[in-house]
Amino acid sequence: MNTDLYTTTLRQLNAKIIPFIIICYFVANLDKTNISIAALQMNADLGLTASMYGLGVGMFYISYIIFEIPSNIIMTKVGARVWIARIMITWGIVSAGMSLVQTPTQLYVMRFLLGMAEAGFTPGIIYYISCWFPKSNRARAMSFFYMGSVMASIIGLPISGSILNMHGIADIAGWRWLFAIEGIPAIVLGIMVLWRLPQSPDHAAWLSTAQKGWLKAQLAQDNAGVEVGTNHSWTSALKNKTVLLLSLVWFLQAFGSIGITLFLPLIIKSMASDQSNLVVSLLAAVPFIAACLFMYLNGRHSDTTNERSWHLGLPLIISGLSLAIAIYTSNLLVAYGLLVLTVGFNFALTPIFWAVTTEKLAGVAAAASIAFINTVANFVGLGLPPLLGKIKDMTNSYHYGLLIVAVALILGGIIGVLVSRPARPQAPGHSASASLKQE
Repeated sequence: MNTDLYTTTLRQLNAKIIPFIIICYFVANLDKTNISIAALQMNADLGLTASMYGLGVGMFYISYIIFEIPSNIIMTKVGARVWIARIMITWGIVSAGMSLVQTPTQLYVMRFLLGMAEAGFTPGIIYYISCWFPKSNRARAMSFFYMGSVMASIIGLPISGSILNMHGIADIAGWRWLFAIEGIPAIVLGIMVLWRLPQSPDHAAWLSTAQKGWLKAQLAQDNAGVEVGTNHSWTSALKNKTVLLLSLVWFLQAFGSIGITLFLPLIIKSMASDQSNLVVSLLAAVPFIAACLFMYLNGRHSDTTNERSWHLGLPLIISGLSLAIAIYTSNLLVAYGLLVLTVGFNFALTPIFWAVTTEKLAGVAAAASIAFINTVANFVGLGLPPLLGKIKDMTNSYHYGLLIVAVALILGGIIGVLVSRPARPQAPGHSASASLKQE
């Protein structure tokens, strides 16, 4: 390997692609999760119970699930640059439009439209990264990408909490200001995508001819050994055993990333009811600082050691155990510390998971499979928030709902260790295509 070429090419990729993608993903998660902060005022204004709020959250995932796979298939036809731009512009418009809702039904409709607009963004970006970064550096690249999600909570939650304090300005509720203001950046960034993200290495003016040649050769070498390759259709990929098991792991992981994230401010408010909404927002941001650190360290260590299985499964197991202990801890400070660990370790596996997934997939099959895996996980967003809300209304406690989340995380970690183990060497003449047909 030409070390200088390797170093300079990756330095260019990290400088030109990753920062902009982080900002885009930051805004995506800000628009997706700011409803958790808006709920501190909005629920009372619209007369929402915990169950109704959970349904409003879940409506996003109904349309997200329906349109996720078609969106990614279209992306492979029209190109990632154009399609990601379309996604961001339309979701920004819808997100800002949520400031106009007057009834619970209107909230449900707007959340449905938001899911439709945003469908395909996350798997589209993951697929885009896999088309640029060699697998030896992919976990680290994924960890940087997902930092955009974590930053949306670290920075976004306090910002959202501050915007709530605009309540009454121009006789407009704070939560309406929140949706209106935070929808604008997505529209601006969507327009910028058209000239900031190259379609492929061949279109990157900031790469030299030698760098383009090295990168394309490295990616071709990586794709040569995948289980589901460029010669497979997207329908056959969705029948593959590995794809289905990875979908199950991501589904169980989502119990934490979706269930806890969307209810975290409300959970903290129930623990510290005497605190202001701004303080609650700041407390809700702290666990994501841990998540940012854990993701980076886990992704870097996994790439350095070339080990995936335990870097994927163990954080999820620790996350579930931390949550289970937190549920039965009477000391509020200890319980809060355990919530920090729960969120931190829940996110720590994310870059490893997508590194493993993209190392096993390539081509159109990869785009469809990534979308399918993400879609399966989004069923959690459809069912879990209403369930957690219903359990809270019935028991006046989040404990029983969070216990379900803890069990799911531990189970997902165990399966994750097993499914991400390196494949056994195949006998001569036994191809990946044959494996796919047998599965």
